[in-house]
Amino acid sequence: MAGFAGVGLQPAEAQTPPNVLIVGQIAEPKSLDPHAVTAVNDFRILMNVYDGLVRYSDGTLEVEPALAESWEISDDGKTYTFHLREGVTFHDGSPFNAEAVKFNFQRFLDEEHPYHDTGPFPLAFFFSAVEEVTAEDEHTVVFTLNEPYAPFLSNLAYPMGLIVSPAAVEEHGKDFGRNPSGTGAFKFAEWESNSRVVVERNEDFWDGAPPLEAVVFRPITDANTRVAEMLSGGLDLMVETPPDNVAQFADDPAFTVYEQAGPHVWFLILNMKEEPFDEKAARQAVNYAINKQALVENVLQGTAEIAAGPTPPAFAWAHNESLEPYPYDPEKAKELLEEAGYDGEEVVFYVTEGGSGMLDPVAMGTAIQADLAAVGMNVKIETYEWNTFLGEVNPGLEGKADMAEMAWMTNDPDTLPYLTLRTDAFPENGGFNSGYYSNPEVDTILEQARQATEMEERAALYQQMQEIVHEDAPWAFIANWKQNAVAKAEVQNFKLQPSFFLTLRNVSKP
Repeated sequence: MAGFAGVGLQPAEAQTPPNVLIVGQIAEPKSLDPHAVTAVNDFRILMNVYDGLVRYSDGTLEVEPALAESWEISDDGKTYTFHLREGVTFHDGSPFNAEAVKFNFQRFLDEEHPYHDTGPFPLAFFFSAVEEVTAEDEHTVVFTLNEPYAPFLSNLAYPMGLIVSPAAVEEHGKDFGRNPSGTGAFKFAEWESNSRVVVERNEDFWDGAPPLEAVVFRPITDANTRVAEMLSGGLDLMVETPPDNVAQFADDPAFTVYEQAGPHVWFLILNMKEEPFDEKAARQAVNYAINKQALVENVLQGTAEIAAGPTPPAFAWAHNESLEPYPYDPEKAKELLEEAGYDGEEVVFYVTEGGSGMLDPVAMGTAIQADLAAVGMNVKIETYEWNTFLGEVNPGLEGKADMAEMAWMTNDPDTLPYLTLRTDAFPENGGFNSGYYSNPEVDTILEQARQATEMEERAALYQQMQEIVHEDAPWAFIANWKQNAVAKAEVQNFKLQPSFFLTLRNVSKP
């Protein structure tokens, strides 16, 4: 690591080292264990260190072979047989095989597994349909599901499906997240807290060694500091460019601006356990009170579109195009607040300083606070650093807050509603339904949709769900983001992906 000793520790006026990519991220990762995290900020590192059985093909959310060269699905949709790539080893030198795959899934699904206590595993929901994992031989693994599960292959390409080294888990236990080992294009080298995570080229990568010698991920939580570092030469690549700065970089030939639409939704969780949002009229009032057009145009500088509901338009086949966003109507909001019996009590609003896909959250939160004040709502903002914010919001808002910002980037139209809008996804059940929305009809629809094997049937069910959720208004639906990034002009073969992950295995830099 001597070669990287000075990288990324101070703002740099000079160029960054040749063949080393310095990436400015929006926060410190929580962990480098892919089964223990939920934030895209962390995923952007993990997707370069690990592989799954499948991965998203370039520029799409369709899956292609990765650690599995091929697979078959039984006629009843309940058995998946994967044929694994031979000759692959983890970064620690241990072999990748069917037993390693079995270890991974049993680790987070089986409470009796000896390494289950290295969790928690917040997205184990993704594989709740898995009944058994069998290593038939060294290079054949079979998944038996308890019911047909349409998003299964897509979920295998998501970070929860990334395969970690059993030997490394056995060696490091609960500290595996600081000592990661996968099979990916880059292998872990160093994590200096609040400074950098360094990964180095895996010369033995099964898909060919990457051109870059190393990648340094730097957590720079303040957006203005991130911009200054990019302009001064201290960064080669910056994700989540502040909207105010996109045009500045676009007009400078020293930089390239990248944009990519994807399945993103930015919303406000409303706490339905307590007043005032236990009343639907109050929740609808918030949706009418917020001037989303002004937010998109003035705060986000045109880098997003107004959201109409919980399913982003990027899922074109499942999105309900007939659904219209709540219009900006302060008078209607006032009427609904009166109907709900709201009498001016304080509404606590959790806002984060910055985080995965959070869209200039402080400015957005302040503008929303002003819109709600204009219709008579007494809103108090409490602001938190990203990982602290998640620690407050994910366990549920009951007894703490009435509203909270949130953003999700998802891989399948099943993911967000299943993890955040079902009754069984209340935080005490391990889900992310932090506002405690419960509608038995929605619960039934979501269960039917994930078992439907025909896309047309799934689409009809998701569209029905969107209409109900739009009416119930458990959230304030705000915006769908067009992600962006800025890179130095000399960075080659970089592109943003609809998944919102960073895949750097083909990137090069002189």
